[in-house]
Amino acid sequence: MEQEMVLKNEKSLSSSLKQILSKLTPSIKKDGIIKSLKNTGITLLSILLFIGLWQMGSKALYNKEADYRVEKALQERGEEAAAAERACIESGDSSCQPNTLPSPSQVWASLKSLVADHQVIRADKAAFAEKMAVTNEKMISQGKDPIVYTGRASFVDIVLTSIKTVFAGFLLAMFIAVPIGIIIGLSPSLRSAFNWFIQIFKPVSPVVWYLLVFMIVKTLYIGDSSDNAFVISFISVGLCAMWATLVNTAMGVASVDKDYINVAKILKLGTFQKVFKVILPSSLPLIFTGLRITLSVAWMVLIAIELLAQSQGLGLFVWEEFQNGANDSNSKIIVAMFVIGIIGFLLDRLMLAVQNMVSFNKNEMA
Repeated sequence: MEQEMVLKNEKSLSSSLKQILSKLTPSIKKDGIIKSLKNTGITLLSILLFIGLWQMGSKALYNKEADYRVEKALQERGEEAAAAERACIESGDSSCQPNTLPSPSQVWASLKSLVADHQVIRADKAAFAEKMAVTNEKMISQGKDPIVYTGRASFVDIVLTSIKTVFAGFLLAMFIAVPIGIIIGLSPSLRSAFNWFIQIFKPVSPVVWYLLVFMIVKTLYIGDSSDNAFVISFISVGLCAMWATLVNTAMGVASVDKDYINVAKILKLGTFQKVFKVILPSSLPLIFTGLRITLSVAWMVLIAIELLAQSQGLGLFVWEEFQNGANDSNSKIIVAMFVIGIIGFLLDRLMLAVQNMVSFNKNEMA
């Protein structure tokens, strides 16, 4: 009888819990949807506010430069010249438009222009490849290099070049920093011995790293007529960005729980087994934090290094547009700025996704 009473009580409690959960579930889902919509609305509102402030700022700067030009024409050439200057500005003629901060609509127009230009260049490349297909097949069969398209690069090609350069530099930084960090982290004596080296070279400017790499690569490639701008760029990026990974790896290895090390000794694991089965898995959270920082730093310094190395990437594109001074140059620079920011954000999200896949620490902050 007592067992039957207990079973009845348990069934009654279970049914009560189910009823409560069934009532709460729709409200939880509803609260989640409302919260999501609220966050989306706030984000859209902030974007609209940003665009509105941008539009107001660009308009104010446009009017200020326009008024200055009219006033200057009035003082130097008289009222007739000032009226002509004002009429030219209001007509929208590109020859007399103020060259200041572009408006959102101008930036959008430049983006569409860059995309259309990419389509044209891609069609030219396809036509060139089709035209040279037979000739290139003959040259390849004879052991010669094929004839390649040497026309100007489109904006999309420039972006892809920058992404390729930053990943090459990131891989170089990883292959240098992680092994050295593990070795230094395993030995307190080595950490003390190499601490001065890290502290001195870690804050060195990317410009200085570029000059150092240029000296070495120029000598190694002496007599070689090939373009080595890409090699100089990715090595400079890697050396400039590797320090966060080096320091974090050393810290991660040094802070491995001593109990894990003692277990490895009891199991009589070899040095390599201890490193790959105990130390590295325990150090992964800190190592990946360093790698995320390294990738972010690599993307930031890439622009300056590409400019100096004259590599066909975003850095050189921005500088050439600035030097060009055409009517749409400023808006193209703003397009490049947004592209740089968006790609930097996506690279960080990519590293976070990889970290969450391979690391046991899922509480890493986004």
